[in-house]
Amino acid sequence: MKWDNQTPLPWPCSKIVCVGRNYAEHARELGNAVPDKPLLFIKPPTALRELEDGFSIPADRGAVHFECELAVLIGQQLTQASADQAQQAVVGIGLALDLTLRDVQQQLKSAGQPWERAKSFDGSCPVTPLVPVARFTDLPLRFQLYQNGELRQDGDSRAMLMPIPALLAYISESFTLCPGDLVLTGTPAGVGPLHSGDQLRLILADQLTASCQVR
Repeated sequence: MKWDNQTPLPWPCSKIVCVGRNYAEHARELGNAVPDKPLLFIKPPTALRELEDGFSIPADRGAVHFECELAVLIGQQLTQASADQAQQAVVGIGLALDLTLRDVQQQLKSAGQPWERAKSFDGSCPVTPLVPVARFTDLPLRFQLYQNGELRQDGDSRAMLMPIPALLAYISESFTLCPGDLVLTGTPAGVGPLHSGDQLRLILADQLTASCQVR
């Protein structure tokens, strides 16, 4: 995986920081309240997979849902950062799938327990190649996920409850973001189950198209 045409992604990254319910319509489609502050959780580096290589999904833990998200690569350490500092620290942008064991997550939520077993399993974060941030001269950032040729998710960064620079600054108030870390910025409405054999196509603005098959 590369974040530009020359330099390999620093490896291993220390963490993947994920943001839950950053799109109001997604929160509503799952029957969740729209939060007044970002909901944060972390996936370990063992969750990472290169999306274009294809990926497997667990076969014995209930429904596995896709959640397509803008992923930003951090290039500078961020601790107690301002939004301007956070924006300058982004060196790459791509798309990632926050794979979720939905039945397991519902069980954990009902018991008032953390979500890690549903969100942080090995291979739970397939990631596209990352595009240098300098290539993005136009905002907003639009992205789509197609499953077997059908449009399932159509995201627009303008619909985020907290935009990317402010979101990174908020995260850095709680813990340091390190070079090589990825931040998944939330998923729009349209999440749904994956099945072995599914063909996925992810599109980011006019900069990136990535395809894979679910094994």
